Amino acid sequence: MNWFGFGFNAFGQIRDKLIRRESGSTVEDVKVIIPTDINSHVDESEEGTGCKQSICRKISRIGASWSRRASLHLEGDGCVCFAGFGAGVPSECCGISVSESRGCRDAQISEGHLTLAFPDRVETWSQEQNEKTRIWSMEIKTQSENGPTLNLPLVPGGYIDTKPPFYHSLSPQLRAVSLALGAEHAILLSATGAVYTWGLGSHGQLGHGGLTSEEEPRAVEALLGMPMSSVATGGWHSACISAGGDLYMWGWNESGQLGLPSQALRKEQQRSQQPVALCQDASKSTSEEPQEEEEHDDVFISIQAFPALLDITQSCEISTVSCGSRHTAAVTTTGDLYTWGWGEYGQLGHKTLMSSDEPQCVEFFRESNMCVVDVVCGAWNTFAAVVKEEVALS
Repeated sequence: MNWFGFGFNAFGQIRDKLIRRESGSTVEDVKVIIPTDINSHVDESEEGTGCKQSICRKISRIGASWSRRASLHLEGDGCVCFAGFGAGVPSECCGISVSESRGCRDAQISEGHLTLAFPDRVETWSQEQNEKTRIWSMEIKTQSENGPTLNLPLVPGGYIDTKPPFYHSLSPQLRAVSLALGAEHAILLSATGAVYTWGLGSHGQLGHGGLTSEEEPRAVEALLGMPMSSVATGGWHSACISAGGDLYMWGWNESGQLGLPSQALRKEQQRSQQPVALCQDASKSTSEEPQEEEEHDDVFISIQAFPALLDITQSCEISTVSCGSRHTAAVTTTGDLYTWGWGEYGQLGHKTLMSSDEPQCVEFFRESNMCVVDVVCGAWNTFAAVVKEEVALS
């Protein structure tokens, strides 16, 4: 399995941001519009010698914030390596080295903090300090082999936030199996398939039909009776996949991140096409004016406060979904990747900087005979895990 990245790269979180031209000059590669293979080389010291060697490790999972990427390697003892802001030394990030992350089984990265989960404890390191010190840690109970495996931010008994206070308890009655944290809200999936949300609700991101906030987890009533299998959240929008592979979305749609018609996005597209439109208007007859008015009667959605079913493709189901700040990516059961929303930095993977309020297939992977098996969105970029088609079919 290989990982590819595309989108915002101002801090080198996808690849080296400095590209050398044939003339010898360099240019900053801030926007990666073509999916790029991420090769992860981890610098490790040999026991007893102190000599460092570069080892290529397979990436198991990826976590991303606005300016950083954390790659989790579960081979052997397990460790984390970093790219992006503060990772000038390949083997270190914000004061933590690869050796200090050895034994780590999961990682959660944000602009302010890095959290590492070990079998017996959770540690949080500051992203804003250079000292090699943990700012918070907590012992955790070893997870039962019979119970569900919990991934960050979930830990036994609660979850770890991206800012202090880090630990928050959860009612055992929720029976949480998955949790996603947005900019200012959270979405939880219970063992029964029910979805709960809480936090800021000003953009309809809680899915309760209004714009009010919730201090405690509240069930999304519109989804009751339909068991869900996974949840995701972006800056101010949310998503979940049903047990049958249907995708539901709600919240803010300013950039078309819900896959619903966005007036702001259409206006932006009209402004970019204005010179052509002015030339065409000069040759239009008055009889065409009523038709022009009809075009402006389209239904646009700025905020969707209830979960809405999004039909991406009729031929297959959705297996995975991830949300960025203002874009969304979903993987189908046939291994195709679809993206939509804000695309200013190439995070949609369509080899352009165009935004879209309609899900579109990322043709790069089809053309390369690759099946996408997982996707993770950073705030302004996207990372996709792929396997060769013959491997996926065998």
